[in-house]
Amino acid sequence: MSNRQPMKRKTYRLQVAAEETELRLDQFLAARCDGISRGVIRKLVDLGAAHVKGRRTRKCSLSLRAGDRVDFYIDGLPLTPYRLTEDAVVFQDRHLLVVNKPAGIDCQPTPSRYKGTMYDAVTDYLKDPLRKDLRPSIGMVQRLDRDTSGLMVFSIHQAAHKEMTRIFAQRDVIKRYRVLVEGRMEEPVGTFHTQLARRRATNSMKSVARGGQEAITHYRLIEATDQVSYLEVEIETGRSHQIRAHFSEAGHPLLGDTRYGGGVMIGDIQVGRHMLHSHAIAFRHPVTREQLSFEVDLPVDMKTVLEKIFGPLDA
Repeated sequence: MSNRQPMKRKTYRLQVAAEETELRLDQFLAARCDGISRGVIRKLVDLGAAHVKGRRTRKCSLSLRAGDRVDFYIDGLPLTPYRLTEDAVVFQDRHLLVVNKPAGIDCQPTPSRYKGTMYDAVTDYLKDPLRKDLRPSIGMVQRLDRDTSGLMVFSIHQAAHKEMTRIFAQRDVIKRYRVLVEGRMEEPVGTFHTQLARRRATNSMKSVARGGQEAITHYRLIEATDQVSYLEVEIETGRSHQIRAHFSEAGHPLLGDTRYGGGVMIGDIQVGRHMLHSHAIAFRHPVTREQLSFEVDLPVDMKTVLEKIFGPLDA
């Protein structure tokens, strides 16, 4: 999947005029969205970027009526939808699927796309080719941010959904991450324990004195320079942006995490995303009760940044 962005992020909010009645959706959007070819429009509609009268549609041939509201969301990400392949599958049985998520992929549908999200990719991967109308039963018990890579667990059978939800809700799971943050951590081990709440204006998380959700983050220093620390992080809770917010508030934002104050350059090294990787996870199987434990290596982009800063590492 190419990292090249085909266009800038943009949202169009349009209304169909009387003279545009009965135009196809792709014709209407091509006429109204300057500089975007009809071929690209069709790909964006197929991804799920078009909403007519408040509902997503992926039908380019949809006939419009005067007064229809058309919202068209462009996220600036590649037009080729992500598809899950066997080399990204870490474990699978009839109840569970564990995958190694690449960076740059949303976990669940957004206004700009349905096709190519992790949920859609897993749905497509699990489809029975002989029963194409039968939709797989999928439980998404955890979520990773778009630019976070690494291990994700899905329950894929009705017998597993309830117990997997309990396992994650009651913290009967070990979740470890590898992360690169700015600056040298003063202590080799430490814990952040706060309440996190969402700031609506920026859609980011912030620690508050009261009214938030408990968030506990432990870290262990692996290697450091005065400019960068490489850490293993274990989280007891799974709050949105938890690791990113905690390290930013401690004065050590993640490399590449521009939302939380991280820079995209360390010396002459360019960082293309926030440097956060879901490295290891362990829990009991929801049906068999067998203890399961999984680890995946760092992705190439993060390993490249790491080795440019520290040289080859064993950890």
